[in-house]
Amino acid sequence: MDLGLKDRVYVVTGATRGLGNAAARELVADGAKVVVTGRDGKSVAEAASALGPDAVGVAADNADPEAAARLIATAREHFGRFDGVLISVGGPPPGFVADNTDEQWQAAFESVFLGAVRLARTAAAELADGGVIGFVLSGSVHEPIPGLTISNGLRPGLAGLAKSLADELGPRGIRVVGLLPGRVDTDRVRELDGLSADPEATRAAAESRIPLRRYGAPEEFGRVSAFLLSPAASYITGVMLPVDGGLRHGF
Repeated sequence: MDLGLKDRVYVVTGATRGLGNAAARELVADGAKVVVTGRDGKSVAEAASALGPDAVGVAADNADPEAAARLIATAREHFGRFDGVLISVGGPPPGFVADNTDEQWQAAFESVFLGAVRLARTAAAELADGGVIGFVLSGSVHEPIPGLTISNGLRPGLAGLAKSLADELGPRGIRVVGLLPGRVDTDRVRELDGLSADPEATRAAAESRIPLRRYGAPEEFGRVSAFLLSPAASYITGVMLPVDGGLRHGF
């Protein structure tokens, strides 16, 4: 199936590893060009180099108020156009309500929430008919995940923002989508499993609750991302799509 991604240009944040990187890889594999970002300059350069000539890296922090405009300008300068953005950030610190400090909440709000708002708002002003804004969120949009209180507090709000944007931007032909990853085998998920006394038992227990009985591979998430960002998904907007092996049991 031709997704229609050839020569389209996307900004993918948080793309030095994990889910953002998986999405960037699949976009490039299907013919798109990408601007990949991350906070560490060395990691960004390595990620862009691994993706090849259809990628350029920019060291940027989503919490930086100037980052959004700079990333979109880079897309236009290097590749001559801008077709969409996939907003992905590293997960906030784990912990329960009593564990997380005001400073952790504030830092996560600036990066995870307000940074995403700025990116979406700036992209919306720059995109034309056929453009797309994607959010990498979490299954916590529907059900809180124990031990991830900050994420549980912020992700549902971003889902609400995405739904509002879908209504506001739809008349201009701009789509807004959300992806809700479950247990995908990334460094982040392995780190969270590693916080338990027995990581292998924790993973086995998690897999037993997934109908497909396994963690997802990053490329499985990446392929779904590439499809939703592509013209092949031109009549899909306002959705929050679980990519979780069936973990969410609600309709």
